[in-house]
Amino acid sequence: MPPTVGGYGTWASPVSAATVAEGRRGLGAVWLDGGATLWTELRPAEGGRNVLMRAAPFAEPVDVTPEGFNVRTRVHEYGGGAFWVREGVVVFANLADQRLYRQDAVGSSPEPITPDTGGCHRYADGRFLPGGGFAVCVRERHETDGTVVNELVRLPADGSEAPSIVAEGADFFAAPRPSPDGSRLTWIRWNTPQMPWDGTELWVADLAPDGATRGERRVAGGAEESILQPVWSPTGALHVVSDRSGWWNLYRVGEDDELVALHPADAEFASPPWEFGSANFGFLDDGRIAVIYERDTVGHLALLDPGAGEMLDMDLPFTTFAPPDLDAEGMTIAVLAGGPAIPVSVVSIDFASRSVEVLRETDALSLDPSWISEPEPFAYPSAAGRTAHALFSPPRNPDAIAPAGERPPLIVMSHGGPTDHAVAAFDLRKQFWTTRGFAVVDVNYGGSSGYGRAYRGLLEGAWGIVDTEDCIAAARFLAGRGDVDGRRMAIRGGSAGGYTTLCALTFHSGVFAAGASYFGVADAEALARDTHKFESRYLDGLIGPYPEAIDRYRERSPIHATDRLETPLLVLQGDEDQVVPPAQAEELVAALRSKGLPHAYLLFRGEQHGFRSSEHIRQALEAELSFYAQIMGFVPAGDLEPLPIENPPD
Repeated sequence: MPPTVGGYGTWASPVSAATVAEGRRGLGAVWLDGGATLWTELRPAEGGRNVLMRAAPFAEPVDVTPEGFNVRTRVHEYGGGAFWVREGVVVFANLADQRLYRQDAVGSSPEPITPDTGGCHRYADGRFLPGGGFAVCVRERHETDGTVVNELVRLPADGSEAPSIVAEGADFFAAPRPSPDGSRLTWIRWNTPQMPWDGTELWVADLAPDGATRGERRVAGGAEESILQPVWSPTGALHVVSDRSGWWNLYRVGEDDELVALHPADAEFASPPWEFGSANFGFLDDGRIAVIYERDTVGHLALLDPGAGEMLDMDLPFTTFAPPDLDAEGMTIAVLAGGPAIPVSVVSIDFASRSVEVLRETDALSLDPSWISEPEPFAYPSAAGRTAHALFSPPRNPDAIAPAGERPPLIVMSHGGPTDHAVAAFDLRKQFWTTRGFAVVDVNYGGSSGYGRAYRGLLEGAWGIVDTEDCIAAARFLAGRGDVDGRRMAIRGGSAGGYTTLCALTFHSGVFAAGASYFGVADAEALARDTHKFESRYLDGLIGPYPEAIDRYRERSPIHATDRLETPLLVLQGDEDQVVPPAQAEELVAALRSKGLPHAYLLFRGEQHGFRSSEHIRQALEAELSFYAQIMGFVPAGDLEPLPIENPPD
């Protein structure tokens, strides 16, 4: 049957909002234990519950976590590192009470091993000490006077004693890792206003069998060097990732604490640790190191010979490893891997038998390749002579064709962070748009990771300017190239991406026809004043010290310039968001209402910073599609309930 002629945006699609919401599994935190592979699985259909999964060799995956438990920690609010395993015994953090629980086997009842503090004490990023009797992890204490204290603690694995402090005195701690023989412990620490991608310190101490430490000392790092992912080799050599060369590369800690580069390259062997537990490398029994690295948003899985410094890329179909998560055991690795047309999956690779097994895919819906729009990386000129980077996904639908001469509407996606980046990964949410006839561009504006420390530093003191300029330049570049309709361009983003969205609409009126802000920052001053500890001084580097630079904060805050806002806007917010509280969204909506601009506001009950419920994800996607359709003047295919818009367009 020949394709049906229809305007862009009106095409019928097999990718419904409900399919995106209910069929998507959020996979993370892979772990190998005695031949079995474990990982976490976010299930929107269960209200956003995180379940620990286990796949034994030659067996189907099974749930480890019983109903009533949610494997998620709120340390740093973003979490990560919510469980650890040794010889079948699992310790995990439970979302509701933030206690650590021990579970001895699949099907057994988890037992709490930390005191009940009503969620005030939170735990993450732990490891069993050799022998298994004790564990060490990060603890974050929220005191009654509002102070928050981060530290490393040790605790008996049976919960027979309360946790005791191992290391303290810095603002933040991460990655406590005991050496294989149990004689030493390493970790990283940092202080505000540095973020972990700005500057961290590597520390080592002697370790007693019960987890007590002595002789702690700083090995490397500082305010201008980001050291991440300390890992001991099986022979006891400490390895880290450092960006001292301008790129996150892999190093061995040698004699006199000298860092020895194993394979210098203009490539990234790490990414910003927004969550605990990311891992880009692991040691194989034959002495080689399995590594994940990225160059120009393309991911690679390689084997590194640490003696010769030679690295060999594996001939595999995977080009996306985000978030980077790899574990090694014997000659096997488990990794999160995907590609432009391959959903991110839990993959087991046995280098001895050269076998590759996909254990679990992110997306339950399998799309025929003829429907999939694969993102095209491209560089383009931006303001002040900068070269910026982005990924372009054109419309694709084998059953539809647009009228001659028509150009598709464009959705500009501004990623969060802002110290993060978009990758060329299969994403069913983006296919929701491209199969309907939208073009999508993911902008890796100046300040994004993945392109070295210098590019990451372009946002220093310039948040709200460089990111906004690069998003606008990407849209104009594509319109000028003839890829999209320059009169029907929208911009959307979440969190920091929402801030960039609001800046683009407020300070650059007339570029975009519409926008959507998901829990976006409208008031930078309020964010600096009210946000959680992890990001409490983040804006010092992005805008300037607060309150010394208060005038700059107000100049950069869309909420103080709503008189310049002339673009229809959709605002979506969770009512339990502690990172960007709902008050910011409500103040913005009040200004939109006062101005009489077309807008809609959706407040989702029980959601925090990022939507996890399948019902809310579905509602948000359908609302966004309906909003764009009403503003841009087309009728989407299917039985889509129109979103009520205040002050709708004529």
